[in-house]
Amino acid sequence: MKKTPLLNIALSRVIASLGHGDILMIVDAGMPVPSGVELIDLAVTHGIPDFVGVLNTVLAEMQVESHVLADEMRDRQPPALAVLDQLNAAGSLGSQRLLSHEALKQLSRSARAIVRTGECQPYTNIALVAGVVF
Repeated sequence: MKKTPLLNIALSRVIASLGHGDILMIVDAGMPVPSGVELIDLAVTHGIPDFVGVLNTVLAEMQVESHVLADEMRDRQPPALAVLDQLNAAGSLGSQRLLSHEALKQLSRSARAIVRTGECQPYTNIALVAGVVF
């Protein structure tokens, strides 16, 4: 059995297959998933699993070079934003780029995979850009 916290087979496979610059998105329950982009749907019901729990588990497995958030997340201030700010300050998320929500949806077309959570706070979405460990 794996020693790291991530148990989901599909998510573990995708993270293991990421190359430098590839994008993995973690999104709320309402974010549309473009046709042709792999969806790893973890959503069970409202709030389960939550965005922060999924993000923390992914960060235990994935080397992140940078991340992208929607400007609207800064405007709306969902609860997860405080955690994102802490992770960003600690250097866990690399550099930050802000786009409009519409531009983030456009960026999602180039994601290797999108992980849907049960999060129901609007604009609680992040695009993680894979880095390298060397």
